[in-house]
Amino acid sequence: MQKRFYNKESINKLIVVKKPIFFSSNFYLTRIKKKYKNKKAGFSGTLDPFAKGCLIVAFGQYSKLFKYFSKTPKTYKAVIWLGVQSESLDIEQIIDIQLANRVDEELIKEQLNLLKGDIEYIPPKFSAKKINGKRAYELARNGQEVELNKSTMHIYDTKFISYRHPFITFETSVSEGTYIRSYAQLLLEKLDRVGTLSYLERLNEGKFFFDNEKDLDPLDYIDLPINKYFGITDWLDTGKKISIDYLENKEDGKYLIILEKFFSIIQIENGDVTYLLNKVNKLWLKWVKNLMQKLIFF
Repeated sequence: MQKRFYNKESINKLIVVKKPIFFSSNFYLTRIKKKYKNKKAGFSGTLDPFAKGCLIVAFGQYSKLFKYFSKTPKTYKAVIWLGVQSESLDIEQIIDIQLANRVDEELIKEQLNLLKGDIEYIPPKFSAKKINGKRAYELARNGQEVELNKSTMHIYDTKFISYRHPFITFETSVSEGTYIRSYAQLLLEKLDRVGTLSYLERLNEGKFFFDNEKDLDPLDYIDLPINKYFGITDWLDTGKKISIDYLENKEDGKYLIILEKFFSIIQIENGDVTYLLNKVNKLWLKWVKNLMQKLIFF
């Protein structure tokens, strides 16, 4: 008899996992689904197989919330290996290794400090960027020419950690869509050296940090203002269209409505109220805890 890995009932769960090196994000998600015996799950912020670290995973209804989460800045710890050339700008596609001359440590610190703010760059050809509907890395691995347009990344802060020749270690906090491999190449240009990334770890995405896959309350991470609702709970429970008259804030925008057992995300546009996401069950453990506190109080 074939072993059943998944539950029929979908659970609502939000966690941060630590993806190991040399696993694709999709492959590792499959492992996480089996671990929690649930097939309806998704992740946010793809990590390259070469990279490890923080990966946000959501199950059930929570998998629809990714676009409402605040996930910046993202912080990475990276190591540059001087003297190494690589097609992929990391250790997956190395084409040459040479002895490299030492670099003045103060120059490294100076250039890291200068590489901040909005910076133009060209994404790596071994990346998930799409060209005519296909991923750039798929074309590159098939030996096809890949030309990517310039993009802009924002560097919030960079911290020098160490220089142990031929390895430069630093941490950097960046905007979404930033490629640390490209950032490393910009630094190498300033240092007049050749090199590639030999290590990359994502430490966090906004307020999301790895903490032994602890259950997280999505309401702590949704980046939307709360709008008070004065109508009948059953209307939201059944998805009935609600009038703007029952809302405290009547200005156009996207809002969060929080009720005792569930929450909804709505949009107000020209006085009309529509559901973007309705009746998402609250974190069960937190809801029970709040209920118990009320019972003890009374």
